Amino acid sequence: ALRLAGGRSRCEGRVELQREGTWGTVCDDGWDIPDADVVCRQLGCGRALRAPGNAAFGRGRGPILRDELGCRGHERHLWECPAAPEHDCSHKEDAGAVCSEHQEWRLSGGRDGCAGRVEVFFRGVWSTVCNSTWYELEATVLCRTLGCGNALQRPSFGHTLPGKMVYLCGSLQPSLAQCRWAFNKSAPCYQSWAAGVVCNGTGS
Repeated sequence: ALRLAGGRSRCEGRVELQREGTWGTVCDDGWDIPDADVVCRQLGCGRALRAPGNAAFGRGRGPILRDELGCRGHERHLWECPAAPEHDCSHKEDAGAVCSEHQEWRLSGGRDGCAGRVEVFFRGVWSTVCNSTWYELEATVLCRTLGCGNALQRPSFGHTLPGKMVYLCGSLQPSLAQCRWAFNKSAPCYQSWAAGVVCNGTGS
């Protein structure tokens, strides 16, 4: 089994492998984009945007299961890639990955980081969110994800960024990425405005 841990979505974080029921990490010696590409593709997270080392997503626990990975980038599973038989690493060298299907959010144009137009970073670009299904539930999920409390208002803005995202949350999810979403599908965004939110918390 393979997962990314410590990130803001399931498509970003510290690379962790499971062996015999125990989760362990990968050392960042020789860690690069082709290695991270294999991880991202194996997880259904697109391609690798970045391959950070130095425990960028915190130090893991358990054994260090891979060192000096030499993926070419086309392998279907990380354990198909050649690796050193022994490691000389500690958890301060844990490898990470940021994949193209990772989503992160910000609010722009408001009084602070907890108010403004909703913008999502997805597939390497910042895009707006359509307000066609932007209800109190979706707005509250975002406010909580950003550490901004609950949603007070949902103002509308214009679309001026390249892409458009639609979210529909059936229940209070830990993040918008766990709700149903569609990217650059014209029908749900037809004649919609860009979503905004004013949360009851304050941010930088």
